[in-house]
Amino acid sequence: MVSRRNVIGGVVAGAAVIAAGGYYKFRPKPPEIGFSLTNAELDRAMAFLKANPAIDSHAHPGRTFVREGTNLNWKLNIYRLMGTFENTAISDMNKGGMAGAVFNGVADFPLLELGDNGLAATRDFEEGESWAAYRTQIENLTDLEGALIVSIARNSDDIRAAHALGRQAAILGMEGADFLENDIGRLKTVYDDGVRMITLIHYHNNTLGDITTGEDLNRGLTDFGHEVVAGMNATGIVIDASHASAKTAAQIVAASSRPVVITHSHINTPALEHPRFILAELAKSIAKSGGYIGAWPAGIGINTLAGFIDRIEELFDLVGEDHVALGSDMDANYQPVLETYRKMPLVVGALFQRGYTEKVVAKFIGGNFMRVMDEVQGV
Repeated sequence: MVSRRNVIGGVVAGAAVIAAGGYYKFRPKPPEIGFSLTNAELDRAMAFLKANPAIDSHAHPGRTFVREGTNLNWKLNIYRLMGTFENTAISDMNKGGMAGAVFNGVADFPLLELGDNGLAATRDFEEGESWAAYRTQIENLTDLEGALIVSIARNSDDIRAAHALGRQAAILGMEGADFLENDIGRLKTVYDDGVRMITLIHYHNNTLGDITTGEDLNRGLTDFGHEVVAGMNATGIVIDASHASAKTAAQIVAASSRPVVITHSHINTPALEHPRFILAELAKSIAKSGGYIGAWPAGIGINTLAGFIDRIEELFDLVGEDHVALGSDMDANYQPVLETYRKMPLVVGALFQRGYTEKVVAKFIGGNFMRVMDEVQGV
């Protein structure tokens, strides 16, 4: 089985030479594009991106989540030592016409180890460790506003305001809600911190439910998980069911009174199955809730950017134009075919080339994300 972050193993095993005062990072050969655009088509795509805010619904720009990580497995510690590169990531966003992204922390990062089957959590948190890791990561993410040209966006109006000023909007998110432990009162603190999206479960079977890539505990959404879903609905935080087991994800959707999203995945089919992909029935239930599926450019079954455009089209065909968004998992993806935001004009141009209208493309690149954010916040 291939894990979406086996890329860490490749980087660690053959790419990092840590030396005094610096490091060398392996830079894989960029994936093939698989199509071509004329200068006029590229110009149209860039103008469109300037006029219509493009938001990545799941990303880790510059890998801020590794900064100051503690109690790490040795391989993940090497990954941490390779450092962060937020300036480069945000420069790429600007040059690619992006308006912003969900900048995610990784709640269970201290628990992860890399094995033959990819990433897995191989221990539980020590007392107080999960909350301390959250505080470190969210403070480092928040610091980006003062250090770089980003604006922390707490609602869709903030996104549009940042876009008008030419600043990148950073919507704060957390991948994994482990830090809540069994304390529902922490949701208010998290909201006050500016967090507007939480992936309930990542690689650790936590107090909310079960993951899709590990041992099947068959718990589904726990009693505390139901409490968190209701609390997030009331607070105005978007629920991301990515990484949840099929049973857990279905119960998240059923329990929520607001739209639920799956920010980075694709559909399991007889021709292509993967533990991180979802059943068509789940995708349709996400759409019925008012949410969206984030098209995920992971190198699983595709190896060109053209393959990613095919993947977007498959989602359009399955759930409709109102329920598909971009979910690149940038800077933490497995063999990404969209490995830099500089290629976003190619994505937009390819969709136009395939006959999609500006209305449809605007929904995909950011409109659906902002609509869901508004609905969850009761706007």
